[in-house]
Amino acid sequence: MTGTISSLSSADIQSQLTIDQTRLAAPITALNNQATTDKADISAWGVIKGKVSSLSSALAGINDLSTLNSRAATSTSSGIATATVGNSAAVGTYNITDVTLAKPQIIYSGVLSSSSNVGASAGSLTFVQNGKTESVHIGTGSLTVSGLAKAINAADGGVEASVVNTQGGARLVLQSSATGSSQSFKVSGTGGLARFSYAPSASGGSFTHTSVATNAALDINGVPVSHSTNTVSSAVTGLTISLAASSTTGTSIKVSNSPAGLTAAVSSVATTLNAAIAGITSEIKYTPAAKSASGSGSTAAKAGPLIGNFTATNLQSQLLSAVSGAYASGISANSIGLSVSSAGTVSFTGSTFTTAYESNPKAVEKLVSDIYTTLKDITTGALGGTDNLSGGTIAAQTSALNSDVTSITSQVATITKNNNNSLQILVAEYSTAEAAAQNASITESYLSLITNASSSGSG
Repeated sequence: MTGTISSLSSADIQSQLTIDQTRLAAPITALNNQATTDKADISAWGVIKGKVSSLSSALAGINDLSTLNSRAATSTSSGIATATVGNSAAVGTYNITDVTLAKPQIIYSGVLSSSSNVGASAGSLTFVQNGKTESVHIGTGSLTVSGLAKAINAADGGVEASVVNTQGGARLVLQSSATGSSQSFKVSGTGGLARFSYAPSASGGSFTHTSVATNAALDINGVPVSHSTNTVSSAVTGLTISLAASSTTGTSIKVSNSPAGLTAAVSSVATTLNAAIAGITSEIKYTPAAKSASGSGSTAAKAGPLIGNFTATNLQSQLLSAVSGAYASGISANSIGLSVSSAGTVSFTGSTFTTAYESNPKAVEKLVSDIYTTLKDITTGALGGTDNLSGGTIAAQTSALNSDVTSITSQVATITKNNNNSLQILVAEYSTAEAAAQNASITESYLSLITNASSSGSG
């Protein structure tokens, strides 16, 4: 017998098992690579969702243009009158003439000693003002001028008291708390305070009248107006006039369109819109490989995770078109300062917007409203809303990717389990084969001994 039987070595078996393990793991590697790609796509959609959500929030600022301040008021002589204005005020010029300020009633007493007893016996002061009566009661005892003023102020009525010290002594000053003819008051004193009685129409008395309670008077475009205070808010709808000085010549107050609030809101939309477009661009663009200027190194080509994704590319196109294609009432987005560059970036020039608004506010507001509607439809379609049961295209894309990752995870688990079983079977088969080979080798050796012995005997 010339042939031999060789047993399998453990090293051979291990080498073969490694080859089998690599072969079985190949589908898992492919699936894990797909899961990694899906997770990168999910992350990219998360970035885009955040940018589009910021745009949606900024759009709320131009949802209702009536809430934005679109009026401004300027005065040719702020020393005479200034004004604040609301959206309801009509644009135009309001000539303010023959201005007389509203005044409080002011009276002051004769000279008193701040340390003297001004109420030697119990008494009271009663103030009658605008149909109301307020009394201040003073008990028996020493009472200074300052103490009397403090007692009057503590009553917290429509009259305020103060003390003015002069070279000759102290004087008690009484003043109505508010301006206007209705704030005129009279004082009647009893007991030790009887000497502080005062009536505007009476002659004599211990008080001197320095200011009569009067209404503010002014002409607005020739129409006479009377008001109890120097802040006139009811004469012109939406316009509050603050009088500062009496004047016969007066001042002119100009109410004009002022898009300050709207400009800021549109600027915010432009900023977040540009960020949303840039965010999408970074996820779908391809950057080719490039060598450094010195030639010492290079950067590898890089593709965004969503390159070639129609939904992302279409969303970017829609956002750009919302501005580049906007047109209403004879004006375009570019004419109000909103422009799209050849590189696909959105910019906003506030001064251009202001000029356009001052020229034709209704047309600008119409265009802004149209842009709002278009962008709101786009963002709602992408993000979903209460009337969008699908949750938006971004959620649909993310949901599909998450489902794919879940499916891959399940597949990997199943394949891994099957591979482990297959490897166990292979190990068992190799072990059986190795045992059989070892037994054959032993038998071969035994037969060789017998054969060799027979050959020796025959000789």
